[in-house]
Amino acid sequence: MNTIRKNIVIALTALGMAGAAIGVQAQTQAPVEGRHGHAMTQEQRAAKMAENKAKRAQMRAERQAKLRDALKLTPAQQPAWDAFVASMTPPDNGERAARGDRAQWASMTAPQRMQMRIERQKQRTARMEARLSALNSFYSVLTPEQRKVFDEQAKQGNGRHRGHHGMMHGKGAQA
Repeated sequence: MNTIRKNIVIALTALGMAGAAIGVQAQTQAPVEGRHGHAMTQEQRAAKMAENKAKRAQMRAERQAKLRDALKLTPAQQPAWDAFVASMTPPDNGERAARGDRAQWASMTAPQRMQMRIERQKQRTARMEARLSALNSFYSVLTPEQRKVFDEQAKQGNGRHRGHHGMMHGKGAQA
């Protein structure tokens, strides 16, 4: 009786291993193009980044136009609007250009790296303070009705930062 059990166990084990081998063999494929295959060349990556930058700029312009239309600005309010929009536009060079290369970063000591982080944070804070100044200047020329519209638009946040929603990239389900 023990011999039959052993033979059955051995046969089932062999069948299981054969089935697993077939499954593994069926899964082997050529590398996938794109993000998960890591098969993008540096030129493709640069082109994709430029395309995304252009899309972000277009979306920003559309949001600004929508807000401007909703506010129904007067010609006297236009200079404050222009300063506000200019302050909200991110710099072209970006922070990545100021970071330097990885070799330089790797050669720094821990205190030097921390000092660099603090300097970058100070630069970001200065940009935010400039944005706040432009926002206050713009907000001061708005009528109470326009302020209400502006506050409502600013509260919505364009659907960002509402948690992780998988492939939706942070845009929550619209009700």
